[in-house]
Amino acid sequence: MSNTIGDAAGAIWNYLEKNGPASVNKVTTETGINRNDVQRAIGWLSKEGKLSIEMIGRAETLSLK
Repeated sequence: MSNTIGDAAGAIWNYLEKNGPASVNKVTTETGINRNDVQRAIGWLSKEGKLSIEMIGRAETLSLK
């Protein structure tokens, strides 16, 4: 499970590095990672201090620090 979460975190980081800030829904859809793994990876990246999470309207928006 840890490898799956780490792989998802890497894919999300790469996606945000290439595309800039994006909503959680957009990241989930465009990376093809299932929603549970996206949420786990967000926690992983947040704990490592690599991710900012901001509410813009009703959407959680992710960006790299």
